[in-house]
Amino acid sequence: MNSCAELKQHLTHEIDARRETVVGIGEAIMDAPELGFKEFRTADLVKESFTDFGLSFDDQLAITGVKAVLRGGKPGPTVALMGELDALQVPDHPRACAETGAAHACGHNAQIAGMLGAALGLTQSGVAEQLAGTIVFFAVPAEEYVEIGYRLGLVKEGRTSFLTGKQELIRLGLFDDVDMAVMIHSTSPDVHEGRMGLAPSSNGFLAKNIRFLGKASHAGGFPERGVNALNAAQLALSAINAQRETFRDEDCVRVHPIITKGGDLVNIVPAEVCLETYVRGKTPAAILDASAKVDRALRGAAMAMGCRVEIETVPGNLPLRNDPELAELFRNNAGAILGSDGYRDYPHAGGSTDAGDLSQIMPVLHPMMTGASGSHHQIDWHISDADAGYLAPAKTLATMAVDLLHGDAANAQRVMANHEVAMTKEEYLDCQRAVFQTETFDGNQ
Repeated sequence: MNSCAELKQHLTHEIDARRETVVGIGEAIMDAPELGFKEFRTADLVKESFTDFGLSFDDQLAITGVKAVLRGGKPGPTVALMGELDALQVPDHPRACAETGAAHACGHNAQIAGMLGAALGLTQSGVAEQLAGTIVFFAVPAEEYVEIGYRLGLVKEGRTSFLTGKQELIRLGLFDDVDMAVMIHSTSPDVHEGRMGLAPSSNGFLAKNIRFLGKASHAGGFPERGVNALNAAQLALSAINAQRETFRDEDCVRVHPIITKGGDLVNIVPAEVCLETYVRGKTPAAILDASAKVDRALRGAAMAMGCRVEIETVPGNLPLRNDPELAELFRNNAGAILGSDGYRDYPHAGGSTDAGDLSQIMPVLHPMMTGASGSHHQIDWHISDADAGYLAPAKTLATMAVDLLHGDAANAQRVMANHEVAMTKEEYLDCQRAVFQTETFDGNQ
């Protein structure tokens, strides 16, 4: 048997030899962005790649997900290497889809290129034959939490039960055969220092759709006969702001509402006003505490104006817990590719990802690697360094898999032995299902 170092050296050479293929995948996806649960062309590209690599696969998982399996020479743990299929809406991005406004302004195209690059290297090098375990290559849908109304429609139609891809894949049991999961998110020097790094955790959140219902009347002639729903919404926003000093600093709570409908006509007292908000926090308990305070503010505003408020609450993502054993393996393998002096430990992150949901039930790693320019979710975002943005993640994922499963898979066994799950799969599903709630409060009673 070759040493672990020899296998990794051979593997990275094989990926370098196929640079044009890996970069081509990333750029092709960049030019064909699709929103969550609609990533059909991107999924087709993944399937074509798996076929070219000699991998069989299952598709149409949580609508668009694709999963392939590569078995090692001996049985052992299963490691999933993941990439996310979807884009988000940034209509002014120079490479946005003209019809949908979708753009890969967060680097998911690089995730898929990195995952497929790792698959290419591992299949074509023959390295897997000297590993003890299984590698799953998983293209997962709908990480970006956008088009909430559309996704709720999918739930009502029974096409999905949750609003993001990994949540639905967990429910379907498609991670039941996986022991740990690794993915790499792109970043840029505009966002993070160093060439790679890791935050120990990030926020989770839940989402709310809110509708204040008042009474229309002529705004000039008979305003006293109306009930102004916009005033109720403004009071609610002020009341939510007044709650901010009650949020503990260590809970990293973020509440950021927007008004999506402010009325119908300027000369009519607004009878219907709609808002959306996320309620983010570092722990599930902090999220639920902040959510209750937001609901209280909404009810108080409805009572003050004598109108009704409808509050629809839906699950977002649970907080991310990066596994420290996987983090150390990432630091070593990414450092061998980009230079160990480029590594940074990042603080807790205020954003959210559905990798957090998966991290509640198994060891997960969601680090950052550079290669992009610009800021996440903005019009200047793009992969500007193909070697760092596409090739380095592929090599890091592949060499981490070798590190985990080489020999008797001692590293993977250690990760599993030392990891403490936050909840079982069933507890996780119960937790997220309980968030689905709809309340109507009449402030005129």
